[in-house]
Amino acid sequence: MSSDAPRRVVVLGATGSIGQQALEVMAVHPDRFQVTGLSCGGNIGLLVEQARATGAPRVAVAEAAQAPAVREALGPGVDVLTGLPGVVELAGGEADVVLNGLVGSRGLGPTLAALESGATLALANKESLIVGGSIVTDAAAPGQIVPVDSEHSALAQCLRAGAAREVARVVVTASGGPFRGRTRLELAGVTAADALAHPTWAMGAVITINSATLANKGLEVIEAHLLFGLAYEAIEVVVHPQSIVHGMVEFCDGATVAKLSPPDMRLPLQLALGWPERLSWAPARIDWTRAQALEFEPVDHATFPLLSLAIEAGRGGGALPAVYNAANEEAVAAFLAGTVDFLGIPAVVEATLERYEPSDQVDLAAVLAAEEWARRHARALLRGRTAAPAGRARATRHS
Repeated sequence: MSSDAPRRVVVLGATGSIGQQALEVMAVHPDRFQVTGLSCGGNIGLLVEQARATGAPRVAVAEAAQAPAVREALGPGVDVLTGLPGVVELAGGEADVVLNGLVGSRGLGPTLAALESGATLALANKESLIVGGSIVTDAAAPGQIVPVDSEHSALAQCLRAGAAREVARVVVTASGGPFRGRTRLELAGVTAADALAHPTWAMGAVITINSATLANKGLEVIEAHLLFGLAYEAIEVVVHPQSIVHGMVEFCDGATVAKLSPPDMRLPLQLALGWPERLSWAPARIDWTRAQALEFEPVDHATFPLLSLAIEAGRGGGALPAVYNAANEEAVAAFLAGTVDFLGIPAVVEATLERYEPSDQVDLAAVLAAEEWARRHARALLRGRTAAPAGRARATRHS
């Protein structure tokens, strides 16, 4: 980091897993970072603790009803904003780096506000990029978006090894989640608790379910396409259960550069906050003296159809990725609430995609309208339990 002045950082989703780990990273480098804003959903107690610890002068809470308690706890010197407009205002304020650690497509407004402000966007909220698509990429200056996802952080590092014209393909790795190796029949009765038991990563509930269905990996393929300008044909997904190799880039001469590290989100977070420099702290290292194996295997697309559906939506472009994401968010919420089974998630997503009629208009209003339509349609399917099993839906689609 070239300047002696600390980078001013706004953390959106400060009380979530990403936000807490980011604050831990910045606490190790107090001379490098100054926290100037924090936002949270419902955990206002933790937000108050974080604001006191960091001295953040501005915070945003999800509900207006939460604001009086936060104001009383923090005193008149802290500006308390409310609702999504408050988060957008916080993201668009004076900052050098905005870390978007929100969950879901509600992160789109803050993402666009951060880009408009000129701040570097450390992007953990992949959904805002998926939903916004070219609207987001067109709003970003070259290099303004720095990925936080471990896979895209890995690709960004590997891509430094050669020129863009030399890249043959990239490989995004997937742990396989808690259900790796199971058949579709064996997934019929799995519970939310089963799906939340990720073998290698500790993450929030929604992203953990998305990892179990491989929807998250589908979103990451679209993200790689948008971030790095890669053709979908040049993006491959492989299962790597150890979660040590996070991404690989194969160049035109057959050489492959891979990024290896323990499955610890503090590593890509620290790199994103300090980008393009590396900071001198290793929260986790690989013990190369210990015997270990690195395994790779193909994805079972038939058992986990959400990966292929995401790629199809990405290829289709327009608002299709937004429709995919919205339907998936609704189905995952229903699964976590116990009102739809695990196999119902891809069934609802596919049925929603099949009913969507694409529009030639691709602007923010059109994308948001498509997203809202997808949510209504998915909710109707979920209420009526009319979603066909995923396997039958796919057979109908491709017959």
